[in-house]
Amino acid sequence: MSKLAVISLSGGMDSCVTTALAKVDGFELALLHADYGQLTEARERQAFHDIANFYAVPLPRRLVISFENLRKIGGSALTDPSIALPEGNLDRPGIPASYVPFRNAHLLSTAVSWAEVLGATAIFVGFVEEDSSGYPDCRETFLRSFEQTANLGTRPETKLRFFAPLLHSSKAQIVQKGVELGAPLHLSWSCYQAEEKACGTCDSCLLRLRGFEQAGAMDPIAYVGK
Repeated sequence: MSKLAVISLSGGMDSCVTTALAKVDGFELALLHADYGQLTEARERQAFHDIANFYAVPLPRRLVISFENLRKIGGSALTDPSIALPEGNLDRPGIPASYVPFRNAHLLSTAVSWAEVLGATAIFVGFVEEDSSGYPDCRETFLRSFEQTANLGTRPETKLRFFAPLLHSSKAQIVQKGVELGAPLHLSWSCYQAEEKACGTCDSCLLRLRGFEQAGAMDPIAYVGK
């Protein structure tokens, strides 16, 4: 009997490799994506469908949801036009302006609801704690707490395990794992602010580029000026 997992797939590199790992672990894939008014919403959605097509995930097991409430709430440079997205700086202390307040709790709650309906036994997320942008809702303590909450708040027969296989990986290790697994990194999209060619200057682009450089690999996506 096949086992089913719900994977939160933003379309970025981390969630792309996470999807590949879930597949290698023998799970059937149900892919979840969220539109929340982010600057590159359409491009991220395209990456989601491109990766889903790569893994031949049928349409009934693809769910794109709208978190328009997060755009209305604002508080992030990704969703609020009154907040400027600063130039990338990987040494900047504190929580960056690109943090969307408590976004991952919304994602996980939706993943749990869908998993319960589908009869899935696992939820995979591309959280990266050690080499990320400092988002508080990407920490292991948050994920483990949410796993406990999810199992307390669902039917007794619902038994969900949460997996974040890249949680303590560096970006270089994620690139290496993606290459090793044949993950479609060329279909992924990480840039916070551009949709045709990646800007190469935002925090997300800088983290990605540094990961490829340290891994000794070439990033397959196009960047402005390159």
